[in-house]
Amino acid sequence: MSTDRRVALVTGGSGGIGRATAVRLAKDGLAVAVHYAGNKARADETVAEIEASGGAAIAVGGDVADENEMAAAFDATEAAFGGVDVVVNTAGIMILAPIATLDLDDLDRMHRTNIRGTFVVSQQAARRVRAGGAIVNFSTSVVRTQFPMYGAYVASKAAVEGMTLILAREMRGKDITVNAVAPGPTATPLFLDGKDEETIAGLARAVPLERLGQPDDIAETVSFLAGPARWVNGQVLYSNGGLA
Repeated sequence: MSTDRRVALVTGGSGGIGRATAVRLAKDGLAVAVHYAGNKARADETVAEIEASGGAAIAVGGDVADENEMAAAFDATEAAFGGVDVVVNTAGIMILAPIATLDLDDLDRMHRTNIRGTFVVSQQAARRVRAGGAIVNFSTSVVRTQFPMYGAYVASKAAVEGMTLILAREMRGKDITVNAVAPGPTATPLFLDGKDEETIAGLARAVPLERLGQPDDIAETVSFLAGPARWVNGQVLYSNGGLA
């Protein structure tokens, strides 16, 4: 399956923002490795959707926090397509609770995926992405909006922002950009889970464009960073419809 196309590896690519991103990058002409943690069937569905539109894709599995499994995912991507040019780190989990009552096991679970997982994938990307490539990590607009209940999640994503901006400086001389996308309220299962209709409507009204974001809105931002945005580096882009 080796190809001369640019190649993207999208973690969490089997659903939500990750799936929309994988499909969008394939439409942009990239070959895509669709990563999944546990649901291979959904990853295979994303691969099938890409291939039905004339794109090239494979599914790769692994725990993002396990360096050996992610090294194997990168190996599989390189074996299939000849290299890696873009790495998009959408994999993450979100558990909401007041800081005073959050179960510390949930804190550890979230930080293992969101912090260690992002670090492990970023480390592999820093070693393997080819010149002219891009690394895109994921934060959240709540780092800035500071909604109650999000303390532990925001702590993990603030860490992602910090490591992203430092990695951008560490990649000096390699012609590789490193940025983070910080979505606002976006209609994905991760965001909608556990929220009643009144809460969801209130968050939609808080956005000047008066709607929730859609996964395709965020994928568009990633597409910009992965392709034409060669002068955007070491930044956090708030893709949130104008939410403060």
